[in-house]
Amino acid sequence: MTESQDRPAVTEWAYRLEELDREIARMALLCRVRILDPNVLERVLRNDRSVCETQNPIAFAKLHGLLMVHLALWKQSTDALGEAQKAQIEAHIIGRLRKVFPTIADE
Repeated sequence: MTESQDRPAVTEWAYRLEELDREIARMALLCRVRILDPNVLERVLRNDRSVCETQNPIAFAKLHGLLMVHLALWKQSTDALGEAQKAQIEAHIIGRLRKVFPTIADE
């Protein structure tokens, strides 16, 4: 497959993950979880609510669930696209989230 033939697949995966990550960022803001800080993501995946600066059980449950979906989609994207394309998508999404939601992680 050529790069131009891969572009629609990359665009579709990037869109899916970006939409999901935007909702993850919203839930992180509601819970006041600094999701991009070291080890915080893993703690949320383990249902460790102590990472929250405010108590919002509904938002935290949704955040946890969205992260589980994100992991499943990320695995599918790796299988479909490959590591290099996945890394590019990840860098784009993280950069965008840091601009749109600057309070979710320290720079």
